[in-house]
Amino acid sequence: MAQLEDRSQGGLHPLFRRCALAVLNSGSLTDDPTEFARAYEKFEIRVVRRPWGVRLELKHAPSVAFVDGHMIRGVKEHLSSVLRDVVYLANEITGGGRLPLTEPADITNAIFCILRNAGVLKDGARSNLVVAWGGHSIPREEYDYTKQIGYELGIRELDVCTGCGPGAMKGPMKGATIGHSKQRITDGRYIGLTEPSIVAAESPNPIVSQLVILPDIEKRLEAFVRLGHGFIIFPGGAGTAEEILFLLGVLLDPANAAQPAPLIFTGPESARPWFEQVHEFIGLTLGAAAQARYQIIIEDPASVARAMAGGIVQVRKHRRQVSDAFNFNWTLAIPPAFQLPFEVSHESVAGLRLSLDQPVHERAANLRRIFSAIVAGNIKSHGIEQIAAKGPFKIQGDPLLMKPLDALLRAFAKQGRMKLAGDYVPVYEVIG
Repeated sequence: MAQLEDRSQGGLHPLFRRCALAVLNSGSLTDDPTEFARAYEKFEIRVVRRPWGVRLELKHAPSVAFVDGHMIRGVKEHLSSVLRDVVYLANEITGGGRLPLTEPADITNAIFCILRNAGVLKDGARSNLVVAWGGHSIPREEYDYTKQIGYELGIRELDVCTGCGPGAMKGPMKGATIGHSKQRITDGRYIGLTEPSIVAAESPNPIVSQLVILPDIEKRLEAFVRLGHGFIIFPGGAGTAEEILFLLGVLLDPANAAQPAPLIFTGPESARPWFEQVHEFIGLTLGAAAQARYQIIIEDPASVARAMAGGIVQVRKHRRQVSDAFNFNWTLAIPPAFQLPFEVSHESVAGLRLSLDQPVHERAANLRRIFSAIVAGNIKSHGIEQIAAKGPFKIQGDPLLMKPLDALLRAFAKQGRMKLAGDYVPVYEVIG
């Protein structure tokens, strides 16, 4: 209680307020956290002690969280999840000192503890979770396609996990609810994973039934790949590229050569050029071995769902063979370069080494960090502040890598995949 009431810079109240406001503003059409903060600068949330627990009192909260004067039940649940995770992270993970978070095993154990505390790991025998990644800023045709994919997954009794925001994160969940309803599934899972620095820009969509806040982007990404049994990629921007590079970089590590991980890139016919360019980028930067880890299926939701269901059967067989858990992939080896937080700054970005001489999984790790920095500059408060103070991040490296990287980023910007609204001003400059 004292921590939640502490309004100092090191106290929990500022973080709790920011995350609580984000879930109350579900459905927001802005991904600019500074604009978001200004719009609700009078918002207050107070934790009131009661004999049976706590009560939350809100003032000047977003009206979208209420119907006829009463808070929507799903919003209440998300608010409870925020309270649970903010307190748990501060006392048991990042601030408790019980887990040092410097060794790979400790980091993985911390992620497991966070997910277990959130109740996400209760269904240990259900190996049917599909992670869907894609952009929060997508055109209507692509959004409708993500709903079709979600429906085909749901009717095959598969559950969905996304980054919990709008766009390609909301569509699959929305479609899956219809598929589950037709199959009379009443306990379908719609898991949303987020982290404090991005939650204000990508408020959890109302369909998320289990919301979990991880400490940072690296732990969020690791939670995805350890929870998921299969992965679907929709068109997106820098954040989607970061997710692709994280997963491919992990799978390309020689220790994971035998790990089955069904990975499908899919979208409507109009998105074919996006996949062609991303596929070419992966080939030029990571090679044919990376391209062999996924398949591309255009404009065919049923084929995507059938391929995913078949791939998950292989995942189940593998988990049995190696005696691994169905609900958390312990045997997946994740190198420290993908686990340790990358502190985004002009200096850290400029110091990244990008060369074709690197082992492919190390190259993928640094490329992932580049896209992480761009996401920070686009929609995260600390990144936006750095860009305002010092200008765009300078990205440099082997010209054979810089040319396709620059082309891909220019395409994302031209297609409007970097921001939900307004003209996009690049937060990066490619040199080389």
